[in-house]
Amino acid sequence: MGARDGCVRFFRHRRLQIGARGLQTGPRPTEAGYSLVELLVAMAIALSIMGSVFTLVNGWQLGFGAENERADEQQRLRVAVDALTRALALAGGGAHRGNRSSPLGFSVASVFPFRQGAEAPDAPGTVRSDTLTVVYVLPQTVAETTIQQPLAAQSGTAFINLDGGCPAGDPACGFAAGMDVMVYDDTGSYDTFRITAVRPGMLVLQHTMPDTPQSYRAGARIVEAASETYALKTDPAADTFQLIHYNGVTSTAAVVEHVIGLTFEYFADPSPPILIRAVSEPIGPWTTYGPKPPPLDVRSTAYGAGENCAFQVDATTGRQTPRLPLLGDGSSTLVKLSEAELKDGPWCPDAANPHRYDADLLRIRRVSATLRVEASLPALRGPAGLLFARSGTAHSANRWVADEEIRFDMAPKNLNVGRE
Repeated sequence: MGARDGCVRFFRHRRLQIGARGLQTGPRPTEAGYSLVELLVAMAIALSIMGSVFTLVNGWQLGFGAENERADEQQRLRVAVDALTRALALAGGGAHRGNRSSPLGFSVASVFPFRQGAEAPDAPGTVRSDTLTVVYVLPQTVAETTIQQPLAAQSGTAFINLDGGCPAGDPACGFAAGMDVMVYDDTGSYDTFRITAVRPGMLVLQHTMPDTPQSYRAGARIVEAASETYALKTDPAADTFQLIHYNGVTSTAAVVEHVIGLTFEYFADPSPPILIRAVSEPIGPWTTYGPKPPPLDVRSTAYGAGENCAFQVDATTGRQTPRLPLLGDGSSTLVKLSEAELKDGPWCPDAANPHRYDADLLRIRRVSATLRVEASLPALRGPAGLLFARSGTAHSANRWVADEEIRFDMAPKNLNVGRE
């Protein structure tokens, strides 16, 4: 029994050691994995973290999209302002060669609150707050002279003089086919044309305004010039809101998209024009602004002898006096022109001319423009109101890109010659 008992004790001792090592090195059945509760808690934590990450990333993405759109709005404003200021800076530029060199404002108006040109011109007396036309002689042109024979305001042939300002040896005085030109005189009249052919001393012209009975006398100026119209085009059905440019002939193009506001205001010299030199003198300027009147015994328009749209003959003294009134109380430097003042006359060249315009346009010295642009995507615009002229579909303020608006003033130097 002793030996058997010893063997039993030996094997029991070995099982205990193996069991002990097993307890030390192997997992117990109850520690083989995670419980269902632990998995649910872990999944909830993971989903919470992932949701937070996605929310943060989505916010960043929306922020990046909104910032890009804000930058795009500002860029569109810069393009629009640059186009308008460039055109306004040239407004009123006139002939600059020969003895009749002067800004256009001493003969005709150069800023108009309506569309003019060959295609869909506005009717006389139209005043549009969202439309501006400027005309000017090209600053560097050498194509300037006078007409040799009377010229009708329609397509035809112009015979030109080779005046002292013409390039030496050039029988066409610098004019070339495809060039846009303007003819104007001292009655306040002007017409635009495109040259289709050039021959020595002769220009073949295509009229780029509606034909009229107007006829320009020999000696009227013909110069290379430009007519530019900027306007707001709105078509809600096509979701089209544009600043457009028209060159006065055939080309109309969009300058900037998603322009939803455009307003022009005009500020004028309150003083009427006055004569500063006898109209019989050969070299001007003869007036502070506006076309000089004809001699007292000459009738050049539907106005009486010695008169035009800017001057009339005083019945008592027989002297030529301003036809335009004093604006305001005379104490202001400039006076804002109302819509009524821009279409109540007196008319240049006269009230019967199909291309007539209000003589108050001769006194414009400053133009103010207000531009407003919107986000291009409806998903970045909120409800209509102070921030949005047109509503969009964005419900969260995080996605809102408010409209951008700018107001600027231009006082073209050619409209302010002689002003202190």
